[in-house]
Amino acid sequence: MNSLNAREILAVAGDGDGFTHDLIIIGAGPAGMSAAITAMEAGLRTIVLDEQLRAGGQIYRNVSVAPPTVAALLGPDYRHGRDLVDRFAASGVEVHHDTSAWDIGHDLTVTAQKAGRSFTLRAPQLLVANGAMERPSPIPGWTLPGVMNAGAAQIALKTAQQVPSGAIVLVGNGPLLLLVACQLLKAGARVAGIVDTSPASNRARAMPHVVSALRAPGMLAKGLRMLWQLRHAGVPHFKHAESVRFESSSNQQRVETVSFVSQGRSQNLQADVVLLHHGVVPNTQISRLLRVDHVWSDAQLTWHPVVDVWGETSLAGLRLAGDGTSIGGALAAEARGAIAALGAGVAVGKLDAAQAERRAHPWRRQLAKQSAIRPFLDALYRPPEWLIDCPDETLVCRCEEVTAGRIREMARLGCEGPNQTKFFSRCGMGPCQGRMCSITVTQVLAKTLNRAPQEVGAYRVRAPLKPVRLASLAALAHAEPTAATLKTFTKI
Repeated sequence: MNSLNAREILAVAGDGDGFTHDLIIIGAGPAGMSAAITAMEAGLRTIVLDEQLRAGGQIYRNVSVAPPTVAALLGPDYRHGRDLVDRFAASGVEVHHDTSAWDIGHDLTVTAQKAGRSFTLRAPQLLVANGAMERPSPIPGWTLPGVMNAGAAQIALKTAQQVPSGAIVLVGNGPLLLLVACQLLKAGARVAGIVDTSPASNRARAMPHVVSALRAPGMLAKGLRMLWQLRHAGVPHFKHAESVRFESSSNQQRVETVSFVSQGRSQNLQADVVLLHHGVVPNTQISRLLRVDHVWSDAQLTWHPVVDVWGETSLAGLRLAGDGTSIGGALAAEARGAIAALGAGVAVGKLDAAQAERRAHPWRRQLAKQSAIRPFLDALYRPPEWLIDCPDETLVCRCEEVTAGRIREMARLGCEGPNQTKFFSRCGMGPCQGRMCSITVTQVLAKTLNRAPQEVGAYRVRAPLKPVRLASLAALAHAEPTAATLKTFTKI
């Protein structure tokens, strides 16, 4: 893999059009790696920028260095990522880890930061594969120490071979919640219970999609195995939970109890750690920054950037792939990444349309197969309505400590969208730049105003997308590219 230090990156010179590459890829998860492999096979000058220290994204985090015991705990789906990472490494693509893209212009100029220094790259094609993030779960007490997202427990297992200590209660719904519970059990953790928040009505909602789901029998069998493992281990499973709260006694600073109502009965579970999960949603920070078209998905209760069959957005040359477009899983992300890279190959003249369509055919088949079960899962694990109908005192914007009641008050005072609400309440102005509250704010406003989320809209996103030091900005001013510096590139 080609590797440059920060000073060498700063010295990259463009061609006559000011382009440094044919294709820039942001993200080295399943979609980004698959796109890079495909682009290199098609002859595109490609560069990959990735925030992590190693390729893999969140789903395959650290898979190239995971000890065999950890890889065994995480299962065959995780181990599949090792093959993809190996092929990515063998492709010869230029990749820069520990690198954050913090601004992107409408001419597709990418400004990024590595080792404390900023630099710019430009290509006629930009592919964003920055994946998904866990849906925020505004439940009373969710800001207490000891309450975290289920994905955080997975990250600790993948990166540090650590599991939470004490009694662990998992709250929410979705396949990942069950997967994390099974992985923690195998790792020796004490899973004290699963509080399933899926409403009873979800089963009826999912029934019309059963026939389509049967096209993915392996995935259905996997889900049934996880449920059997949890039942066999004696883990209490509380269904259709409502009125969920996380509580601590007056002299304690950590979560101690999960209280809820399940099938008409009040329940209290002692908990040292609570893991929350209500599915994942596309990370739309970059697509929002560039003001491309988005639509609200009522099926997945989130925003989807609008893309064509080759992953291109309403901004020419900007392509999105993977779970950053809509949630489909790792194998679907691989297919989308490859298809988007083939579209980029046609756009820069490395492939003709017939070649691209021929190469895309097996990927489209894989995408169709992986997508067959998605409507069933979306319906079966649809987040409950009460998640948005949370009590007024529930914090929605954790950074600025803005409550659901304050957001509803903003709507009653005349704020018609998230940006007005931000202006008057500071909701979304914190360090996370609205990542953790944006969807909730849209939904709360929509319900209060009795409007569709599409009418209410979302936060406007502005650069920088990540914190940038003044010294890093100064590096841009001092960069003087020369073609001769291209000879300083080294291969490792």
